[in-house]
Amino acid sequence: MCGRYYMDDVTDREIEKLVKQISDKLLHERREIYPSAKTEIIKPMDKGRESQKQTWGFPHFDPKKSGVIFNARSETVQDKRMFKDSVMTRRCIIPAAGYFEWNSMKDKYQFTSPDREILLFAGFYKEYGDEKRFVILTTEANESIKSIHDRMPLILDASEMDYWLLDDTAVKSLLKKRPKELDKQIQGQMTLFDLADRDKDFRRGLE
Repeated sequence: MCGRYYMDDVTDREIEKLVKQISDKLLHERREIYPSAKTEIIKPMDKGRESQKQTWGFPHFDPKKSGVIFNARSETVQDKRMFKDSVMTRRCIIPAAGYFEWNSMKDKYQFTSPDREILLFAGFYKEYGDEKRFVILTTEANESIKSIHDRMPLILDASEMDYWLLDDTAVKSLLKKRPKELDKQIQGQMTLFDLADRDKDFRRGLE
């Protein structure tokens, strides 16, 4: 599962470099990104890549349920009616400085790249009226994560960006990718604020 990640000034500069443009809209400060928030993603364009602000999470398919679906399993995404068209035709990359996860004891952990490069989460998006929304793909946790949680974001290498964004034939193999090992650092016990947000995330209907 990936239910919260964060960005910082380094992440923003990397986005600018990756899409070869400077955006005054990017906020140069560390901030936590929650489901239903708007944030920058990277998507293909006619001649390269561009950054675009989208909302994290699809509306729930059950109108009786509130909230959003913000993760999709890489193992089954091509079989899900709600996701399969988007993952084949509207793929994106979500850059992050790192992400957070909680263990069964409610300890909060921060996960980052060992080389301090940004993390590139594989995802896809869809239009809902005038609004574009994205979902982050998850996969089975690797050795560096599984003591904390059994799922982790599907993380791409920089060399795989264009394959994910532009090459439909590469999708199946990238969905089976095992992400690199990450560094983890405990951030302390879950606060009441974190607990309320985590419980709210579970009620939103995780995929």
